[in-house]
Amino acid sequence: MDTKQTVVDILKDLTGSDVSGNLDENLFDSGMIDSMATVELLLELQERFGIDVPVSEFDRSEWDTPNKIIAKVESMK
Repeated sequence: MDTKQTVVDILKDLTGSDVSGNLDENLFDSGMIDSMATVELLLELQERFGIDVPVSEFDRSEWDTPNKIIAKVESMK
């Protein structure tokens, strides 16, 4: 499973935007993701990759760009 493509696909489903052209865009500052979408993102990552990211331990600054999300998923797999 290609982590990068899967994360890009999940973000496209959640935001309706293709983020593959700018993997360093801050998803929160741009308004693409809000707190509800964050929960959906974490649930989808848990389901697809079998990783556990408790919302209580979620640090937004570590998950605010597609590249950071990809790196975090890779480190947790």
